[in-house]
Amino acid sequence: MELPPWLENTLERGCDFCFRHWPQPVPDAQSLRECRIVAHRGAPAPPAILENTRAAFERALSHPGVNGLEFDVRWTQDLQPVVFHDADLLRLYDDSRRIAEFTLSGLQQAFPDIPTLASVLERYGSRAHLMVELKDEPYPDVERQNRIFAEHFAGLTPKQDFHILGLSPEFLRKTVTFVERDACLLVAVFNEPELSAAALSGGFAGLGGHYLLVTSKLARGHLAAGQMVGTGYPDSRNCLFRELNRGVKWLFSNDPLGLAVIREQALQEIGG
Repeated sequence: MELPPWLENTLERGCDFCFRHWPQPVPDAQSLRECRIVAHRGAPAPPAILENTRAAFERALSHPGVNGLEFDVRWTQDLQPVVFHDADLLRLYDDSRRIAEFTLSGLQQAFPDIPTLASVLERYGSRAHLMVELKDEPYPDVERQNRIFAEHFAGLTPKQDFHILGLSPEFLRKTVTFVERDACLLVAVFNEPELSAAALSGGFAGLGGHYLLVTSKLARGHLAAGQMVGTGYPDSRNCLFRELNRGVKWLFSNDPLGLAVIREQALQEIGG
């Protein structure tokens, strides 16, 4: 299920307001230390620093409390993977052309800030846990594209260094074959119960989704099965504490620097 961006943003802001003012007990020191703050598309600061760019990733990792980077992968016309969220360039660059219309050289010439997947893996694979979302888009040469992925990720260890994210169990099962399924995290968009069941029955890494919609009951089921649970996008002290008190370890954040400071301050308060 997809909502218009304006409506989705409005609902998220309403949730954030409510949970920001809902007092929560301070988690124990171990929970605070062990939680993993993942920078959603880095730490952009538009217009100077755009999402999914080297500058956004460097800004995110400027605080040692940020543990991971989340980013998206698209394919160019000549089947080279690049790091970009949207199918087209309209939102960020006011250009209606699609990534798939460009060769890699043409894309780099026109939009040099868009990084290749290879460059991001090389630069950040040893510095952060990478959460790599693969888009359910046409794969004209599935075998070749999986070989390219395998070559790109060869220096990293699945689950230890990175996870693959996807919104569709079928896409991850049939199209993404270069990693085992237990290195693939299903990300729900208003279909948390459905993807929760798919993750548990299909041997996936676990479930990700909005903190309001990944209910405590769903989270407990995955944690009991030894799977991971990730939620987005807690943006306040109380919301962070709520997630940690529910046993959620992976926190995807649109303000990773702010969330890292909140965690740091909480540890200082309790002497952790």
